[in-house]
Amino acid sequence: MDSGAVQPIDAGAVLRSRYRSRLPARLDDLAGPTSGTVDLPLHVVWSGRRSFGLEHPKARMGLYRTVLAEGQREDVARYLNKDLLTAEWPVLRRLISRHIREVWEEAFPELAWSRPVRDRVGSRTSRAAERKC
Repeated sequence: MDSGAVQPIDAGAVLRSRYRSRLPARLDDLAGPTSGTVDLPLHVVWSGRRSFGLEHPKARMGLYRTVLAEGQREDVARYLNKDLLTAEWPVLRRLISRHIREVWEEAFPELAWSRPVRDRVGSRTSRAAERKC
């Protein structure tokens, strides 16, 4: 076997590692606002919409999607709220990448169990199928 052979990079593993490094220690660390307008800094949103009104469901989902995908650990704790995240998770989990969803649901099983019952039936089969997507 050639020891100099280049090994393929597992992009999914790299992404999961990146998202895992941004997780809070506990969901209770998510102390973001529950109302008002949130203006994200440029290091989180470098183009496009930066201001999100939490009273508007689409805007709230946009904020959460953006912070989950682009925010650092401090941003996650500052801009996300535990109660809003858990309440929105059944819908939000379908709007974020598979890698983000897997990392958050592995770290916080209560999120995985907040999704609708029909999604939990045969969860091993469903998760295996989702990973193939």
